[in-house]
Amino acid sequence: MEAKRNLRKERVGIVVSNKMDKSVVVAEVKKIKHPKYHKFVLRTKKYMAHDEKNDAQIGDKVRIMETRPLSKRKRWRIVEIIERAK
Repeated sequence: MEAKRNLRKERVGIVVSNKMDKSVVVAEVKKIKHPKYHKFVLRTKKYMAHDEKNDAQIGDKVRIMETRPLSKRKRWRIVEIIERAK
């Protein structure tokens, strides 16, 4: 039976920390509509992601993909760096 690797979740976010070895923290910001007041509210979710080459820098826009557990908190890995920080 063929494995379904295409069903893995992907997120796009900004690198907010790269102080660890082979790890980065990626923040995903979403705009959601408040159910009662109907205003748009920013919600931030942080993910620990694996960066094999220590290539990502703070401010880079990256795409991360779900993967097997790599450590206690790391369940994501960097697929590509979309845009470098200026």
